[in-house]
Amino acid sequence: MVQIALALLADGANISREGKLNILGIFDRISTQSLPAMHPQMQLIMIIEADRGDADREHKLGIELIDADGGKLFSMTGSIKFSTPPPGERVRINHIIQLNNLRFERIGIFEFKILINNEVRKSVLLHVVEVKK
Repeated sequence: MVQIALALLADGANISREGKLNILGIFDRISTQSLPAMHPQMQLIMIIEADRGDADREHKLGIELIDADGGKLFSMTGSIKFSTPPPGERVRINHIIQLNNLRFERIGIFEFKILINNEVRKSVLLHVVEVKK
């Protein structure tokens, strides 16, 4: 079964030549003095794992940003394919999605839903909070 071992938001991330996932500035909250709130750049970082039975075929990956009322602010889809791991092991993919200039029209809790083959496998919450001037 394909699983999301890790999912979070950060200011930056990269994958080294050696395959190491480097993460900088993990957060779950954006503070704003006025609306709309604009966040210039964030990255959704995931570690996606699969077992041998899910290797060598494509899987649909979807990301949705949902507001507190269940409204979809945006969605994106793509596909991932895992190489075959050695017997008894799982294979991992480090995946980084850069999100630029996200705009939030109101204060509240937003949810990034991560779907594999049209099934929600993980959620990452983002709190947009007001800061008094």
